[in-house]
Amino acid sequence: MNLLFAWRYFRSKKSTTAINIIAWISVSAITVATAALIVVLSVFNGFEDLVKGLYSDFYSDMKIVPAQGKFFTIAEGDVKKITGVKGVGALSFVAEESALLVKDQYHAVVSLKGVDENYTKVSRVAKHLVRGEYNLGTSDKPGLVSGVGIENAVGANPKAEVPPDLVIYLPNRKAANFNNLDALHSFNVSATGTYMVQQDFDDKYTFTNLAFVQYMLDLAPNQYSSIEFALQNPEESEKVKAALQQVLGSKFIVQTRMEQNQSLFTTMQLEKWFIFAILALILVVAAFNMIGALTMLVLEKQKDIAVLKAMGANNNRIMKIFLTEGFLLAGIGGVSGMVLAFLICIAQIKFKLVKLTGGTFIIDAYPVKMYLPDFLLVALTVSLVAVFASWIPSRKAAMQFFSLKS
Repeated sequence: MNLLFAWRYFRSKKSTTAINIIAWISVSAITVATAALIVVLSVFNGFEDLVKGLYSDFYSDMKIVPAQGKFFTIAEGDVKKITGVKGVGALSFVAEESALLVKDQYHAVVSLKGVDENYTKVSRVAKHLVRGEYNLGTSDKPGLVSGVGIENAVGANPKAEVPPDLVIYLPNRKAANFNNLDALHSFNVSATGTYMVQQDFDDKYTFTNLAFVQYMLDLAPNQYSSIEFALQNPEESEKVKAALQQVLGSKFIVQTRMEQNQSLFTTMQLEKWFIFAILALILVVAAFNMIGALTMLVLEKQKDIAVLKAMGANNNRIMKIFLTEGFLLAGIGGVSGMVLAFLICIAQIKFKLVKLTGGTFIIDAYPVKMYLPDFLLVALTVSLVAVFASWIPSRKAAMQFFSLKS
C-alpha cells in the first residue's frame, strides 16, 4: 500500500514543474554518485589485484624469520618438523644482507639475497628475466641476477660486449671497529641476468647463490636469515601459519605473503576507503536535493494527506508513505547507477577505453575488477542516505495538521 501511494506520487503530474525537476535532479545525482563509487572501487580492486599478482611473483607464500636478530641457526630436526606440517611445499633457505655494488665510479646499495637451488620453486623471479639468464654461479665464481634499476645504476648489463667489472662489498661481521678498512669484505662478481618485476624490487634486490653469501658473512652452513617456502594450497595460509608457529615456538616469526609487506597493502586499503568516503559525500549532497523534493511534495499533497487522515490513516501510515517515496527516489537512482557502473566497467575491461599515459607501465589501461561486496556496500550506503533524506520531510508530513478546506 505504501509503495502504491509512493509510486503514484512519483508519477503523477505536479502543479509546480520545479517539484519534478528537483526530484529528477536528486535521482540523477544519486545515479552519478552510485556509479562513481562502484567504478572507483572497481579500479582500486584492479590495481590491488595487479599489485598482488606482481608481489606474489616476488614474495613466497610464507616466510620464517627469527624473532630476534638477523640470522639464526636451525637444526635438521627442526627442518623436518617444518616439512612435516600439512600444507607445506618446497623450502628454500635464504641469507640476506645489505651490500654495496660497485663498477668503476658507479655504485648502488642493494639487498643481496643468497638463495639455494629450490628458490625458483617458491618465487617466480626467474620468469621475469629481461636479459641474460638465471645463473647464480658458485661460491668462488658468484653470478648476480639484479633488477633493472640496479643494472641501470651501475651499468651491470649481462649482455654487454665487454663484461662489466663488478665488485661487491659486504660487512665483516667479525670486525672490531667498522671505521677500519677491514670492516668490509669485497669480492669480484659477474652480472648474469636482469629481471623486471616492480620498481620497489627492481631498484633494491640482487640475487646470488647461498654459499657465496654465507662465505662472505662468515655464516655456518646451517645459518640463515630466513626460510621461504611454497604452500600446497595458498588459500590455507592462516591455517598453515598457526600450525608452524606452534611447532617453532616463540623464537621464530611466521609471515604470510601479505604480512611480508603489510604496510603496502594497508596503505592501499586506506587509500581505497578514503576515496570512498570522499565520493560518498556526493550522496550527501544528493540527499539535500531529496529533502527539498520531498518537502515540496508534502506541500503539494496536503489535501491528499488530509483525506487519508479523514479515512483513518494515522501519523505512522503517512510517515511510511513519504519514507517509501524517499526510498523510491533513492532506489531508482541507485539501481540506475549500478547498471551504469557495470556497463562502464565492462566497456573498460573489453575495450580499454581509459588509457594510462606515460608508456612506462606494465599495463596500458586502467585495470578494473568488480566485486559483489562493493555493490552491496554501495547499496547499503544509498539506503542510509535515503533514510536520512526522507526522515525529516516524512515526519513533518505526519505531524502537521492539514485541512480539507481550500
